[in-house]
Amino acid sequence: MKNLFEAATLAEVKQRMAELTPESRPQWGSMNAAQALAHCGIALSMAAGELTPPRALLGRIFGRAAINSMFRGKPMAHNAPGHPSAVVADERDLAIERQNLIDRLDCFQAGGPAGCTRQPHFFFGKLTPEEWAAFQYIHIDHHLRQFGV
Repeated sequence: MKNLFEAATLAEVKQRMAELTPESRPQWGSMNAAQALAHCGIALSMAAGELTPPRALLGRIFGRAAINSMFRGKPMAHNAPGHPSAVVADERDLAIERQNLIDRLDCFQAGGPAGCTRQPHFFFGKLTPEEWAAFQYIHIDHHLRQFGV
């Protein structure tokens, strides 16, 4: 399973991000490309422990089964709800958000497993560093596919 600790996976993500333009249109959802990259950066800040939203009740019930299905290859659902703190509704500059996400990705990879939070994910619950890295790839891949890259 791909994860963001792998150099080849990180290079692939960066190359796909480079294909986004201000004219890129989503195949689903309401975020534009810059907002989606900012949203992914917020998610990485959760993986690093910079943001620790409280657990969601539905996540306590269904979270582990949901993450396990993604780890078995089931894609993330279109328009899946996220945490309200990760919603990006204001206008953003694509070049700035792309660079911000690249910087976050580089820090995440450089930090390795020791740089991952030990706090539970707000929906999925307790994740190992490898699970955080795999889920972050799945999440970013979901948003890149949203824009056809």
